[in-house]
Amino acid sequence: MYNPKSMRAEEFIDDIEINESIKYAQDNKHNLELIDKILAKAKLRKGLSHRDAAVLLACDIEEKNQEIYELAKQIKQDFYGNRIVLFAPLYLSNYCINGCVYCPYHAQNKHIPRKKMTQDEIIREVTALQDMGHKRIAIETGEDPVNNPIEYILESLKTIYSVKHKNGAIRRANVNIAATTVENYKKLKEAGIGTYILFQETYNKERYEMLHPTGPKHNYAYHTEAMDRAMEGGIDDVGLGVLFGLSTYMYEFIGQLMHAEHLEAVHGVGPHTISVPRIRKADDIDPSTFENGIDDDTFCKIVACIRIAVPYTGMICSTRESKEVRARVLNLGISQISGGSKTSVGGYDENDYTEEDSSQFDVTDNRSLDEVMKWLMEIGYLPSFCTACYREGRTGERFMEICKSKQIQFCCHPNAIITLKEYLEDYASFETKTVGEKLIEKELETFKNNPKFRETLEKYLKKIEQGERDFRF
Repeated sequence: MYNPKSMRAEEFIDDIEINESIKYAQDNKHNLELIDKILAKAKLRKGLSHRDAAVLLACDIEEKNQEIYELAKQIKQDFYGNRIVLFAPLYLSNYCINGCVYCPYHAQNKHIPRKKMTQDEIIREVTALQDMGHKRIAIETGEDPVNNPIEYILESLKTIYSVKHKNGAIRRANVNIAATTVENYKKLKEAGIGTYILFQETYNKERYEMLHPTGPKHNYAYHTEAMDRAMEGGIDDVGLGVLFGLSTYMYEFIGQLMHAEHLEAVHGVGPHTISVPRIRKADDIDPSTFENGIDDDTFCKIVACIRIAVPYTGMICSTRESKEVRARVLNLGISQISGGSKTSVGGYDENDYTEEDSSQFDVTDNRSLDEVMKWLMEIGYLPSFCTACYREGRTGERFMEICKSKQIQFCCHPNAIITLKEYLEDYASFETKTVGEKLIEKELETFKNNPKFRETLEKYLKKIEQGERDFRF
């Protein structure tokens, strides 16, 4: 039944094919000849099939694992350089009618405080995010057609984009809301969203239906086919993700790659991003009750293998992970991280703070955005708040063409420097600004063979010092 071009969820995410691929990977995890062939193919930077990638993930030969890690690191460098994009989640409402057993927002939870922000509260939250230095956010809500209808999301987007506090602005709002209709996706597109993100949670249909016993999310096919409807509705960039710990990691890994293959086969464009969250403690959720949890080493191997299999995709690691784990996966393929995150409704503005915890999950990395920025620069990365591709129309197929040809860095690298300079001028502590200015001088040297390009970039940087903002290549 497996057919990546099919529009039916159970045919492009075929259970038999996944289980056969798991067996193939286990049978060949010590097959040095095959592993070397797969690695040679991966070095072409064209990606791998889900079955080939599964062999690399199953491989437990230390020497070959080191090759996998080194290759993942190099591929990330080739496609994305040393840039790391920063964002923050913004929770608008935690009202939800689903029964998801791994999420504290589930409808049966009667003691968690429910909250839906007004537009005035959203303005205060966005102002607080801007005052931290954020330019890119991901909107989050529970699924509730009464409390969180599409009209509320659209109104909130309009509000978010309207806020301009001091030199701040949210230049890209990604949206992570429940699966919806083609018509609603068209409305989101018209509202100017960036990426539409929807985590599958688990690709194992049997597990999926057990973990979502009630509510509209129970419908596996409707949820799994959402990205096709989003693209039919005109949304160019979509983001995939599973919640590792709900089913076996090998099943999820293969299912996620099959979904990416399906999008490429049908729409000519794979996922713009892939997220790799692990289940975390939250309110009435105890992660130890889920028997498929994965350790840090396995998590890092998954990141490396996704980077090799889907070299063009942006990879996201949130504050679910610790500083130490985030440092490891940054070296293996992650290209976007959140910073200074709050996972509660109204968590950023101090005036709206409440002792009642409405968090979706416990944050492990509790550092401020400024601390994260300084840390990134000190360990060799270039933090970026760039949203130029989105605003210049480099999305969907156009973005993928530029990214796969490795030309995207000629836009992204200077734009990252520009947005870092904005951050240093407007929001950074003295210590962070000192580190950042040294980094910019170092990064400018990468353009020494292109003096006209460097001259333009230095002109923009000078204008930022003089108070102007929002330059981009």
